[in-house]
Amino acid sequence: MPTLLYTLGFLMVYLLAICTPWGQRAENALFDLGGDNPEDVWLYPLSGAEYGSTPLPPLELSAKPTLMAGLAVIVVLTLVRRCWRQGCAALGVVILTAGSQDVLKSTILPRPDLVGAPENLLDQGFPSGHTAIPAALTLAAVLVVSPRIRPYVATAGALWLACIAAYSATNGGHRPSEVLGAALLACSCYGLATWLLPPAAVPGATRSPRALPVITLTLALAVALVSGARNDTLTRSLVSAATAFICAALVWYAAVGRPRTHRTPGPVSHSVVTESAGSSLT
Repeated sequence: MPTLLYTLGFLMVYLLAICTPWGQRAENALFDLGGDNPEDVWLYPLSGAEYGSTPLPPLELSAKPTLMAGLAVIVVLTLVRRCWRQGCAALGVVILTAGSQDVLKSTILPRPDLVGAPENLLDQGFPSGHTAIPAALTLAAVLVVSPRIRPYVATAGALWLACIAAYSATNGGHRPSEVLGAALLACSCYGLATWLLPPAAVPGATRSPRALPVITLTLALAVALVSGARNDTLTRSLVSAATAFICAALVWYAAVGRPRTHRTPGPVSHSVVTESAGSSLT
């Protein structure tokens, strides 16, 4: 069911934002807000686009090295903890998310020009590859780490995702729908991987401080606001931050989720016990 819901959400975002004229006009209008000066984005010095600057992974040319390093970490954790099934599932989440977003963006889910947009607005693809990497690596990491630190790993990954998603949406590299689609795609792949695992190998609920969800979402919102901030437009900054916050919340909920409950037999009523005893005596 979670996999189906995430997949339906992914398709709905694509159909509404990209395959309708009003959806394209709404997103294209965001590019008209603010100027073309990249230095108006607060996070631009860390993007790697500035000459001599070190990119914040996985921005710019650090995307592939970040993906390779993440896969290496997953392999090491799998070997150390000897969680073979979870490790294979984690590798599958990353490979499937990264591979499918590339195929979807290039061949299966094109962007039709329904409103006569400028040529520079037709280069972006759905979903965002830079956003898919932190989302997939976060969901893969929670499969192979110790249950004690799983909620904290999910929190760290959600903050990382909020930063990358907000910057990708505010700097003009991707539209909000492309960023949101990447998070939904990663969650869908994670749900599929956990569904294929045997019940004994699926990560169960872990105890974490009750305040952790509130702290995580509050920090994710703060990170998204800072990473999506621009000096030339408030509306575009807030839309980018809101989109990144939704992405972080989706991934964190998919990684941690609700505590699992097991059905236990209810208390047997006194009348039932009396009838059973009477019938046995007769």
